[in-house]
Amino acid sequence: MDSRLLRRAVFLAFSMLVLMLCVVAVLNPEQTAELVNRIAGEEVISVVGTEASEDQQETSSVQNGFVQDVLDENGMIIGSDLSAFLYDETFFDPQKPGYAAMIENETKSLSLMATSVEKDLRVQVVDGLGRKVKGQSFYVTLERADGSPVEPQDDGYKDLDQDGIIYIGGLKAGDYTLRLQEIQGYEVANASLPVTVKDKLEYRIIDDISAFIKTEDEIDVSKEDTEVNEAGKDLDGTEETALKETDGRMRTGIDVSKWNGDIDWERVKNAGVEFAIIRCGYRGSSSGVLVEDPYFVKNIEKARANGISVGVYFFTQAVNEVEAVEEASMVVSLCREYELDYPVFIDTEGAGGNGRADGLGVRERTAVCKAFCETIESAGLKSGVYASRNWWYNNLTASELSDYVTWLAEYRSEPLYTGKYQIWQYTSNGSVDGIEGRVDLNVSHLGY
Repeated sequence: MDSRLLRRAVFLAFSMLVLMLCVVAVLNPEQTAELVNRIAGEEVISVVGTEASEDQQETSSVQNGFVQDVLDENGMIIGSDLSAFLYDETFFDPQKPGYAAMIENETKSLSLMATSVEKDLRVQVVDGLGRKVKGQSFYVTLERADGSPVEPQDDGYKDLDQDGIIYIGGLKAGDYTLRLQEIQGYEVANASLPVTVKDKLEYRIIDDISAFIKTEDEIDVSKEDTEVNEAGKDLDGTEETALKETDGRMRTGIDVSKWNGDIDWERVKNAGVEFAIIRCGYRGSSSGVLVEDPYFVKNIEKARANGISVGVYFFTQAVNEVEAVEEASMVVSLCREYELDYPVFIDTEGAGGNGRADGLGVRERTAVCKAFCETIESAGLKSGVYASRNWWYNNLTASELSDYVTWLAEYRSEPLYTGKYQIWQYTSNGSVDGIEGRVDLNVSHLGY
């Protein structure tokens, strides 16, 4: 066992001992004292050879100038609380000698993590603190169960963009072994990792999806966030006369994203807005990266704080079901801390004609929406699909998506869409106090 593993093993054993003592102490202090004594191998633990100070003399008996520990009123040996370090705020003090060295050692220790969705592997290189290691071109090899190597194509299984992630696609289902190659300046703590490649896609949340989510600081936003409002191509100018006042059976709401800027949610609430559907993120229309909307957290927290019911939407550029599961997993990851009142919607629109998903056919696009919704539902959330009237008619098979909430975008006084829908976005040219500029307006028939 190397020195690093030995230190970790000793620390783990010590932690288990402390935990055991803490549990017993809560249940029975007398048993705790007895357990401590037994561990020490004597009835009273004595520290021999330590000269007594004046303070020590107050809590200890002194014989021949040396300190002898004594029992307190609960039968505990004074000074024997092995869990005391847990209450010492300076125990893990970064300013203490050795702390920086310990952290430095952990950041230079490498291990592998991997998941499989369908005939693929998503590999992460992490340090001893569990964080992705960026800025290095890591290289992994892959072996079959019989030990034979899997020959990579092109440049091999390398982290060329140095983001700590290596994607390996086109694999056959089965058991493999991943091996991380040595790299100068790092210690490979666990060089090999047994993995299983899944044969079939499951509509289940990908647990480590958060590692693949990027911020807008990491991408070229002008190339990635190119969503085009398809409903805006079909407006006839009558949306200004659309129903804006409800009769008690409908609720009025808005949908917002970073494009609406900073919002005064208190004023929005006072303006009569009852619900808001907030964009939590999007898939880049060029590279396909998963990106969090920079205003998502601020919007959802302030909307909820002001008593506005909330749902979320995600702008998709998925080209297959696997990517749809990724997108749904990202949404669930971002929303774990928040209670949603309205569904999670997949927003299926164009991206200016050059988007990676713009050329999908009806069958493929419908499959993407279904995979997204099924994955959301598997996490215990309600799901739905947002699309314009023409999109519902020409780019989706609505009958295959009828189990999910339909959010229709059609900008006119009354929709021409003949199918069923539960939420209607009737204009993108609305005005609400607390929001600068135009905002999308909606009415909902959902019974929330």
